[in-house]
Amino acid sequence: MSAHCQLTGAQPGFGNNISHSHRRTSRRFDPNVQRKRYWLPSEGRYVRLRLSAKAIKTVDTIGVEAAVARIRARGVEV
Repeated sequence: MSAHCQLTGAQPGFGNNISHSHRRTSRRFDPNVQRKRYWLPSEGRYVRLRLSAKAIKTVDTIGVEAAVARIRARGVEV
């Protein structure tokens, strides 16, 4: 399961772990992505979205209809 948000497009960032001796090894900063199910009244069905924690708050603010419209505008199938 990829760490990618359907609404905001948030994806992993990359960097380094730095040890006490200052050796560097690769690491990955994953966004806090959750699977969330919303009722979509216009289509009379539930949609299951992969959203970051920030995007879940955005859906609470703008509504699920507007959020799905934004997701579809990005070219993601819902």
